[in-house]
Amino acid sequence: MIPSIHKRGSETIGLIRYLYGPGTEEEHIDPHLVAAFDPLTPDPGCDPEATYEQLQRLLDQPVNALPVGKRPEEHVWHLSVRAAPEDPVLSDEDWAAIARRMVATTGIAPDGDERACRWAAVRHADDHIHIVATLVRDDGRRPRLHNEARRAQAECRRIEIDYGLRRVPAGDGTAAKRPTSAERHKAKRQGKDRASREELRETVRRAVAGATSEEEFFDRLAEAGLLIRKRVAPSGDLLGYKVALPDDRNKDDEPVFYAGSTLAPDLSLPRIRERWALPTEAVASANGTDPEQPALPPVTGPAFARRRATAATWHALLLIDDSDDGTAAAQIAAAGEVLDALAKTSAAHTRAGLREAAFAFERASRSHVKAVRGHDRALRQAARDLVHSGPALGRGEDGATTAMLIDMVFFLAIASANWHAKKHHSQQAAAARQAAEHLRSAYPAAAAESMLVLRQRGHRLAPRVRQRQADLLHRVLPELAEQVQAEAGWPALAATLDDVQKAGHAPATLLIEAAHRRELDTADSISDVLVWRLRRSAHLPVLPESPHDTSARGNRRTLSSEPTAQAATSAVTDSSRRR
Repeated sequence: MIPSIHKRGSETIGLIRYLYGPGTEEEHIDPHLVAAFDPLTPDPGCDPEATYEQLQRLLDQPVNALPVGKRPEEHVWHLSVRAAPEDPVLSDEDWAAIARRMVATTGIAPDGDERACRWAAVRHADDHIHIVATLVRDDGRRPRLHNEARRAQAECRRIEIDYGLRRVPAGDGTAAKRPTSAERHKAKRQGKDRASREELRETVRRAVAGATSEEEFFDRLAEAGLLIRKRVAPSGDLLGYKVALPDDRNKDDEPVFYAGSTLAPDLSLPRIRERWALPTEAVASANGTDPEQPALPPVTGPAFARRRATAATWHALLLIDDSDDGTAAAQIAAAGEVLDALAKTSAAHTRAGLREAAFAFERASRSHVKAVRGHDRALRQAARDLVHSGPALGRGEDGATTAMLIDMVFFLAIASANWHAKKHHSQQAAAARQAAEHLRSAYPAAAAESMLVLRQRGHRLAPRVRQRQADLLHRVLPELAEQVQAEAGWPALAATLDDVQKAGHAPATLLIEAAHRRELDTADSISDVLVWRLRRSAHLPVLPESPHDTSARGNRRTLSSEPTAQAATSAVTDSSRRR
């Protein structure tokens, strides 16, 4: 159950007419009162003799009793309470009891207070009610409404338990502001999937991903086609910014601007600057002046950027498990940048799923645990590499490395969910799990070609080689062997184990590490997960060539034209080991 306190107004009659009217999309059905401050309150929805004006005068009477100069300009308080789609339809009596609980907990009409504010609850749909109140008590004083939104949320959590409704995760005040009802209806009229507020939030987050300066950030916003309005102090210092969509106009045909802080708490200019503030040692390494920090090889294409991002994601997983809260929070926040960058540069057949994953993970990237910036440099650099490497193809090496990165980010989302759950961050944990499900759905399309090539190579292995890999699997992972061999990806894993051995590594050692460093219970295909982990840890080409592999050779870039996979991961590995 979701309570929403709307912007205060100055005309009671206007809100009453809207609540009893047909609605902007003819969606209001049978509007009527379910409860009010006085049982004899006139109901224009049921009594043909009652009028909107009568209800308005009754609610406004304490306001109009004050001298003109002492009346509040915005005296109309409006709260809507909405049940989840899967909840049972509540009766009018249930909604009346819920309305009384809400006005009591918010301070509009505390229990037993006979001189409280006047209010009325209107129902015009099965799943929600609207409560309108006037903010002058019968004794002429103002109500105490401190933290009424938080108190309303807490009361809804109790109502969910009492009525057996869907349990909504409790919030902590760090969520981005939801679009208003007017913003949602406006988007629907314009044929848009999302409100302008949500579209701007996504665009600004993509502009932030991997950016290292204000100039780069604002250049990206301009390249995305946003209108930008900067707030500058008399001294010339930049204080903040606002953005608008060119086609989002108000009634005066002026652009509707949103400040960064109103899009999300971490998109204000001061909070964005925190991402660029690195510790001294990080600044040195970023500038190439740290003698112990090897220079990162240049990114030469989307595939190489994805290999390096996979390595950074793997080490972020280890840091979330083993580091202090500030470092873990920084890794989770930076993971959001990687997801934003990946969605921005992905091929068309995976873009929608990755966009939904990034949209969901946005909520998981913030909590009251302060992120210690600087420790997230590897992930932020990975996001930057993804952006600067440009759009990826959906096939060949680009497609294979995209699948490998999606697989790794999936486990990062699961690790984030588990970390938030331990901290009792209910909304963030739920958001991270939702992002993981979107990644799970996006993976098959990204991995189809590369896994087909690897499975074909596995089927062409000599029988004695296939048996040797099966014996190795049963010896090293006896509890998983039968399940893995029954999966469609087993031939790809057998081919990868053969590649590991040919590359001079110990397959048993790497297989044990791949299976036990992170959990496998959440994987749809254990063999796929082991393939990507083995190819990453053994520094193998993600989509190898062989004399028989001709299906995608013409469509993919040869490995010799890019730095090796080992070069893509070694610098990240060395940096993480020193930390």
